[in-house]
Amino acid sequence: MTNSPVILDDAEVAVAAVRAGAEIVRARYGRRLTRIDKGLGDFATDADVAAEGAILGVIRAARPADAVHGEEGGQQGAADAVRQWWVDPLCGTLNYAVGHMLVAVNVALRNGAAAVADPFSGEVFFTDGETAWVRRDGGDTQLVPTAATQLVDVNLDPPFPSAPGFRAVGLLAHPGFVERFRPRVVSTTLALAWVAAGKRAAYVTDGGDLTESVHFAAGIALCQAAGCVVTGVDGAPLGQAGRGLLVASDAGTHGLLLSMIRGRGQGL
Repeated sequence: MTNSPVILDDAEVAVAAVRAGAEIVRARYGRRLTRIDKGLGDFATDADVAAEGAILGVIRAARPADAVHGEEGGQQGAADAVRQWWVDPLCGTLNYAVGHMLVAVNVALRNGAAAVADPFSGEVFFTDGETAWVRRDGGDTQLVPTAATQLVDVNLDPPFPSAPGFRAVGLLAHPGFVERFRPRVVSTTLALAWVAAGKRAAYVTDGGDLTESVHFAAGIALCQAAGCVVTGVDGAPLGQAGRGLLVASDAGTHGLLLSMIRGRGQGL
């Protein structure tokens, strides 16, 4: 008697994919890495490439007809495919290359499931597109955002395409920000998963439309499914007209930060 193959739903495919990538990232941590120059100070490593290969292996086995866009390997399949996976095999490459463990492995299906793995804590944050959970030690817990930590992650990695319209330094120096929040800079989109999980109150980054970015798509999906307030840094809805991200655990935190970014509310 032949056993029937196990058919995974999209969320479990995403979880399996990021776990495969995270295993590579953990295994190669602290080893001598080969750097692959991308120009303008950016680079990948052989760990990025190997992790992406492991992730693609999982997706291809489970969803052979789907298109995939990987940070390192580029587009495979139609870019406008309804079922398109975005893959960021190692978000925080510079952190990783210098021996810091603040990195993430990101996988997202367009308008659907997504997962973010923290290779070193063992946590996997994931969503089916409607609800978000964290899987740790074999159990799943639903994500509940909260501003209780008062920690706000601000992405300070260049470029800053919206400058001078938004300068992160101005937000950090705002008296209302200093009174209520404490900044953090982890330089990886793992911070977005932390907003969904209540480990951060908010996340702010400059940029253009990030909804289909291999770096941001999974984190955005997690935060939306968890019930966070997710807009552009200017408060506009996400999309082609949007700029960057302002993701907050709740409407109150979002409103406070938005007023500071817009240059109002000096007495807040």
